[in-house]
Amino acid sequence: MHRTIPNLKLAKQLNILAVVITIAVYSLVGLMRRVKLDISMDTSWMPAFHAICNTVVAVCLIAAIIYIKKKNVPNHRRAIYTAMLFSLMFLISYVVYHFTTEEVRYCKMGWTRTLYFVLLVSHIILAGISLPFILFTFIKGYTHQYSAHRRMARWVFPIWLYVAITGPLSFLMLMDCY
Repeated sequence: MHRTIPNLKLAKQLNILAVVITIAVYSLVGLMRRVKLDISMDTSWMPAFHAICNTVVAVCLIAAIIYIKKKNVPNHRRAIYTAMLFSLMFLISYVVYHFTTEEVRYCKMGWTRTLYFVLLVSHIILAGISLPFILFTFIKGYTHQYSAHRRMARWVFPIWLYVAITGPLSFLMLMDCY
């Protein structure tokens, strides 16, 4: 088996970039509820797009875990790259949507309201917490630090998968309220 030498110099540079991206995303998310921009564009399609992106991410993550358990590293890598791409598309669209559109409030009562808020709050908290760890885990794999990548992925993977699944579930529960 061919062993690749870890690229620690690249890892250090990418870790700095991951911290910058995380700070930028946290700053944008903090601002998007307070600042509204008029871009004269119909954004009504974006929540469905967000749900589709997150669903693709969930499917890719499940495929990635299956591939790696079968020791199919090339397909594992493709699945993770695709999950990262759809996560990026989601994030850009999500920020644009929330900077340009008023927040939609849950319109139903009863036990579904409680379930919706439990899913939504856990989704938001875990999405925020997991962002830098998803990036750092990806960087560990990308820079060939495989044992560190495996250690991190064991706990980052289920959280990322939970976030990817609860996003579309929250959208489906909120659909009647748009």
